[in-house]
Amino acid sequence: MRMAAIKISSKVEKEHWQALQELAKESHQSIAGLLTEAISDFVRKRRLRPVVLDHLEDSMSENEELGKRLAE
Repeated sequence: MRMAAIKISSKVEKEHWQALQELAKESHQSIAGLLTEAISDFVRKRRLRPVVLDHLEDSMSENEELGKRLAE
């Protein structure tokens, strides 16, 4: 099942646009396909980072005494 697509408009630096066009040609993919993939990866990474940092902070709090001993 294909998701509904929307049309967007944005500005990018010329060198990045040219690199994207080259990549599309080399990989036999459309610009739209590459942009969709890039946006999806970007959103996933941005959403994942706060969760990972929260877990790190929790772990550091739980192991504070061990951290102090290791620092000695």
